[in-house]
Amino acid sequence: MDKTAVRDAATIILVRDAATHPQVLMGQRGAGAAFMPSKFVFPGGAIDSTDTAIPMARAMNGLCKARLAEGSGRLDPLAIVAAAIRELWEETGLILGRPHRWPGKPPPPWVDFAATGHLPSPAGLRFVFRALTPPGRPRRFDARFLLADAAMISGDPDDFSRASDELSHLQWIPLARAREFDLPFITEVVLAEVAARLPDLNAPETVPYFRNDDEESLFLRLGGTDEPP
Repeated sequence: MDKTAVRDAATIILVRDAATHPQVLMGQRGAGAAFMPSKFVFPGGAIDSTDTAIPMARAMNGLCKARLAEGSGRLDPLAIVAAAIRELWEETGLILGRPHRWPGKPPPPWVDFAATGHLPSPAGLRFVFRALTPPGRPRRFDARFLLADAAMISGDPDDFSRASDELSHLQWIPLARAREFDLPFITEVVLAEVAARLPDLNAPETVPYFRNDDEESLFLRLGGTDEPP
């Protein structure tokens, strides 16, 4: 795999107590990680080929589906949502889904999720930001950030016992204190966008797209007057 190629990715921002004392779920990447070492980040990662055609327990928000499709070529919006849910499960052990028997045999990356007796559910997920990693980095991702209320989690939102070791120090960080942590620049930008809209967790009419290419950095709006990438 070409490590410098741009890979589609999905990131999930879970918000707790949005109307009172908002907190976001974050964890720390390993010091030896090639991408954003030691940084505190939201759960997320690259979209896998097996994230296509994953059965869902609920329908996806129509506005979010349209915005995710904008400028994404042949990439299925549901694959983006599936990747976000899978990465949340792998990195935190939390389930964004509903109790339901899995139809047929799940693909290998989904076997453990299916074993919990849940189907992934996009209900409550809202597309709020998109960002392209600048050139020159060891990894480049075209990341879609999806927002959800922690109340949508099935089970105890404080139980990280089934998490992998990809993220350490998993915790609910008060939004007011988030910048005390070592954050990537783009994470600070996304947090500012989220904070400005709270306690509203609905889908925005237009989605900010921070696009970095070989010539310039652009801040566009998907669904607005800007031309899609």
